[in-house]
Amino acid sequence: MNTLSTTTSYSDRQITAWLRGLLTIAWADGQFDAEEQELITRLTQTDLVPHKSLGDLQSISSDELSTELGDNEKTRGNFLRTAVMMAIADGVYSVVESDKIKEFGQALGVNMSALHSLEQTLYDPDKIVTEEPEEEIHLDALKPVRNWLDEMDVDDPRVARFVCKMIPPQCPFERDIKLFGKKIVHIPPMCKLNPLYEQLVGLRFRSLSYLADDCGEDISEFI
Repeated sequence: MNTLSTTTSYSDRQITAWLRGLLTIAWADGQFDAEEQELITRLTQTDLVPHKSLGDLQSISSDELSTELGDNEKTRGNFLRTAVMMAIADGVYSVVESDKIKEFGQALGVNMSALHSLEQTLYDPDKIVTEEPEEEIHLDALKPVRNWLDEMDVDDPRVARFVCKMIPPQCPFERDIKLFGKKIVHIPPMCKLNPLYEQLVGLRFRSLSYLADDCGEDISEFI
């Protein structure tokens, strides 16, 4: 592979703390299914830092995360952006995820005013969806968080690969959940559930461009 640049913006120590922070959020609600485990295991083995299993990574406290990431405001802000991105990628922003992100954000000294509207605007997993949602999402209220996500710098190949694997390349298909041959729930496409889907897609595109143009990497596996 012809590599134009192998420069990384973050140390292995920072990336390890970064991943531990994301895992802490993923574990917050006590639900960590097999698909999530497989994805995170693959990321730890090949894309971020070489850990053999999830057992090598432990949850991290807010104080330790703050210490390990360092004092750089851009690094702290970019970590929190990936944390929010991971939490909202499926259109569900749970209370426990929100609480943990707020806890991390406060410890890191990141201004989180842009996130205040998320709890009211993202898909509520406790409500059964029987038809496509009406166009009632208050997009103007989400402008601050859209702008905040768009401000994320993509300047480390390991974080860029993480973004490309966490965000699907296409809007996932709508599907029906059936029980004994009868439809009990209709799940709309993710892009209809998540009013921030365009921001996630934009972040994924910037990550792909960075890997291809700045790092000279083959991005075919992500397309």
